[in-house]
Amino acid sequence: MVVLRLDSLALSRSRFALSPFAETLAAVVQLARPHTEPWAAAWRERHRPAFLARLAGDGYARALVELIAATKYLPDHLTLPPGGGMETTLESELAEVARVPDEVAEAGLRTSQAHAWAGQRLDGLTGRGHGARAAALFREVWDAHLAADWPARRAALQRDVTHRAGLLAAHGWPRALHLMNRTSAWVGADAIRFSDRPGPDRLVGPDGMLFVPVTAQRSSWLCEAPGRPYAMVYPARGTGEDGGGDRPGDGRALARLLGGGRAQILRNLETPATTSELALLLAQSVGTVGGHLAILRDSGLVDRTRVGRRVLYHRTELGDRLVAGPGAR
Repeated sequence: MVVLRLDSLALSRSRFALSPFAETLAAVVQLARPHTEPWAAAWRERHRPAFLARLAGDGYARALVELIAATKYLPDHLTLPPGGGMETTLESELAEVARVPDEVAEAGLRTSQAHAWAGQRLDGLTGRGHGARAAALFREVWDAHLAADWPARRAALQRDVTHRAGLLAAHGWPRALHLMNRTSAWVGADAIRFSDRPGPDRLVGPDGMLFVPVTAQRSSWLCEAPGRPYAMVYPARGTGEDGGGDRPGDGRALARLLGGGRAQILRNLETPATTSELALLLAQSVGTVGGHLAILRDSGLVDRTRVGRRVLYHRTELGDRLVAGPGAR
């Protein structure tokens, strides 16, 4: 069990950050594995053929992606903590990856291979310039498969941070960190259980740590580098769509009742959001989203709260019950 033990100043100095590189890494896993989360199926179907074609012509890239998709320990040179807070740029992260010394990258690749599925080999990961080659691949993946979606993805990630920051202000870190991933939990007064897999504890020093959301719902890993704060990558709330079906609460009955646009907005308000954030997330105009929100508010299904200069919409108790469907408690 991996436990992050925080010293007396760590919590007060911990904070949230965004990482376009982490978002890209999670996307690589989604595109590489044979199955993906239902909410990402349409995106994956559009992008996977071109992604696989790109790998077919590059043995090094193919071997690196196969390792990433098969291991429980991601290579160290791909898990550097973001350095720009909420304004971290992909360019700054790619530059850091490209500068990682080969001996560091090679050691991390060997560790990843040791934690991979049986039979995973490093035969294709030969030569020099591991950091630069990985950075070039991730640059291509971003440009081809993520750049166009980044405004909507970023809005979804910011929503999660806003939601957790509100919990932090009202209830403290244990509530803000609740259910960040499937295995994390608060342990006692000063520790976070990050993983139930074997591994050494980490001491989080007075600089605190970073919490980094990604849209992929099954992605979570720990970023570390000498002299840098640890960063915990976790799945953001409210970034997945319903998987389909005709069971109560799956969204179809809700769409028949409210109309598709208003039902989609109501489902996505599990995490409070502004009108512009919803518009980016759902690829709709601000005017369209605003009209739907006005009707939902008049119906008592959503309400709004001002936080500084932002107006956040959130579901009411009635809205929660309606989304949950018959039989929910």
